[in-house]
Amino acid sequence: MVTVADVRALARTLPRSSEHVIRDRVKFRVGSIVYVAFSRDETTMGFAYPKEERDALIVADPDLFFLPGASDLRFNWVCCHVARLDHGQMAELVTEAWRMVVPKFLARQRLGG
Repeated sequence: MVTVADVRALARTLPRSSEHVIRDRVKFRVGSIVYVAFSRDETTMGFAYPKEERDALIVADPDLFFLPGASDLRFNWVCCHVARLDHGQMAELVTEAWRMVVPKFLARQRLGG
């Protein structure tokens, strides 16, 4: 099972990433842009994800992924159940969320291509 500590360990390796606790919720951001956020009880994790692709992600695994609350549907955001997430999936989702919020040159430096 993935924990906040697992995400934290990965996020610390990502350039310009910083951790914040806002209203009792752990969030990771680049500058002022949040790319990963946990629920207060740390059972769900929201992350940056292209709006046009999120329905397909949810349909592919509806037991893992779900839409954010109505007020957050306007954002590039999707959520998942942490208990059902494996470490490989977490690493991919967090890294891709980070990639969405950093300058392209920085993502290329870190991830290539």
